[in-house]
Parts: sequence; C-alpha cells; structure tokens
Amino acid sequence: MSVVIDSSRMRDLAARAVELIARHQHPSGAYPAAPSYPVYRYSWFRDGAFIAEGASRGGDPGGAARFHDWCAGVLLARADRVSALVSRPRTAPAPRHDEFLPTRYTLDGREDHTDGWWNFQLDGYGTWLWALSEHVRRHGADPSRYAEAVALVVRYLARFHDTPCYDWWEEHPDQVHVATLGAIFGGLGGALSLGVLSPEDEETALAARRSVRALVDARGRLPGGSLAKWLGSGSVDGSLLACLVPFGLDEPGSEAGLATVAAVERDLVRGHGVHRYREDTFYGGGRWPVLAALLGWVHARTGRQADALAQLAWIASTADAAGELPEQVGDPLLRPDRRDEWVRRWGEVARPLLWSHGMFLILADELGVAR
Repeated sequence: MSVVIDSSRMRDLAARAVELIARHQHPSGAYPAAPSYPVYRYSWFRDGAFIAEGASRGGDPGGAARFHDWCAGVLLARADRVSALVSRPRTAPAPRHDEFLPTRYTLDGREDHTDGWWNFQLDGYGTWLWALSEHVRRHGADPSRYAEAVALVVRYLARFHDTPCYDWWEEHPDQVHVATLGAIFGGLGGALSLGVLSPEDEETALAARRSVRALVDARGRLPGGSLAKWLGSGSVDGSLLACLVPFGLDEPGSEAGLATVAAVERDLVRGHGVHRYREDTFYGGGRWPVLAALLGWVHARTGRQADALAQLAWIASTADAAGELPEQVGDPLLRPDRRDEWVRRWGEVARPLLWSHGMFLILADELGVAR
C-alpha cells in the first residue's frame, strides 16, 4: 500500500501545532489540556508530558523546558507529602485517594478538589520522567537541576506501582491498569538514564521495573501474549500501544508486541483512527487522534511506514479550518445513543486538544514529514 502525503500541508499543520501549543502555555510553564473546554483548563502530567515531547521535537524546546521546570516545582512543593506517603508502613491502612498526588493541577500549580474529579492516577508521573529524559537527551540539557524531583517520583512510583488507581480515561479505580504499569516502567527507565539517582534510588527503580514486568507477565496478558486492559482483564485498550512505544514494556517488533498491535487493530480500528476500548460510551465512543498517533508510532518502529503515514494523514484530516485538532471524532461511534448526554453535560467535544497536537508533532517528526 502506498500513501500520498501532502508534505506542504503537513509542515503547515506542524507549524500551527507548535504555535498553538506555545500560545496556550501558561506563564508558569503548565500546558492546559484544552484551553476552551471548561473541565480541561488544568494541566495533567500525562497530557503535558506528551505535549512537551511534541514541542521538544517540533521546534520549541524552550517551552518544553519550562513545562519540565513547572513539573519539578509542583513536585518539590509536595516533597514532604511524598516522603510521608513513601515511608508509610505497609501494614498501615492504604492512603485515601485524596492523600495521593493528584493527576491534574491548576495552571499555577495548585490543587483543585472542588468538583470531585477522578484524581488519583499514577501514569502521568511515569510519563513525565520518560518525557524529561527524552528532552534532556535530545537537547543536552543539564539533568542535575531535576535530580531531587526525579528521585521523589522514583520513590513514589516504586512504592505504589501496584496500587489500583484510575486509568488513562479516569475510569475503573479498583484495577491495576497495564497502560499505567507501562508508563511507570518507561518512566523509571527514563529516570535511570538521566544519571542523577543515588545508588539506593537506582536499585529502587530497577527493582520496581522488575516487579512491573513480573506483574504483567503473570496477570496482564491475554491468550497469545498480547497485553490486557488491566491485571486479570480479558479485553484490550488503545492506551496499551504506549507500552510498546514509547515505554518499551514489550518491544514493538516482538511476538508479544505484534500480538498487542493485532488485538488493537482487530477490536478498536475501523479504517483509520483508534477507539479507546469496545465498551466506550464517552461522547458515543469515537476515534481518538492521540491513539492514532500511538499506533502510527508503533508502525513506524516496526517497518509499516505506509500504515504510519496513513494514520498521520487521518489525524490531519480531523483538523478544522484553523488547524485545530479535536479530542475525538465520530462517524463511526461505538454507542451513538450515548453522545448527546455528554454534549448536554459539557458541550461539544474538546477542540483544540493540545495532547492531539503534541502527538501529531511526535508522529510527524518520527516519519520525517514535518522538517
């Protein structure tokens, strides 16, 4: 299969993405998930880390550095809290969700618990460690300035990596999600690569990575070796693609990695774009550009260049006249009867979603079509 790419359009969309991300970055360095969608006017470590990776690759390394500085500041402001959580005896009752670090912050780094958001997620902190290590490697930044924050996150993730929490989609808090474990695995690897950990923290990170792999191999796979949505689950999720690229829990070209891609393509891909999971009802369960970019990224690393380009072209096709990308698109929807309830609740689908723009930049750079 050959795919014809309009290189001029791709370069234009990439330039617009870099400009849009930079324009909406808060003076603090935080990236809002979506500047015009009320409940997304916060900064998630997960979304922001992928946005920063897109900026780092796409021509705004200064913006990416400011985001990483903001993350480090948020963490250092909570150093005592992290230390208290990590040192809590394992025989003590598990911390309440509101005692853990939240998944989102206000753009000036505060916590907002006024709306009952689903706030206990671990994957964002692993994703930040990975993105930070990529940025430092790419641009030759000094990692020592982040040493204390990195060590805090390593200890936090090592202590709680097997704790049930909300997944990427802020659902199922009673499960240990394989995509979350993948982000932790990749993040701890990124922390080790920075060379700023003490010998004790290095061993802590290595031991936690071994534990993550053992958990996944024991309870996080479907028949045939593909990754499962959560430990003990019998289903698949689009977020599992990140366990292959960029987090490296399974090598993308390995038997297990190829099995995961095959399962995602079988259950969640219709043409181009990727659904989150088969039972998705959020805005009717559309296809997500961020997941299309993940799939394209995996394809690019496994020699399926034409398929990767096709996903990039599909993402570009979802842009409006201003070049803004949405969170998801319908046609087809998995549950069209459930779309209107979300429109009544929160309005139309978020656009622009900065995470979508960050992922477009990552895939465009990976394929060399935006340079």
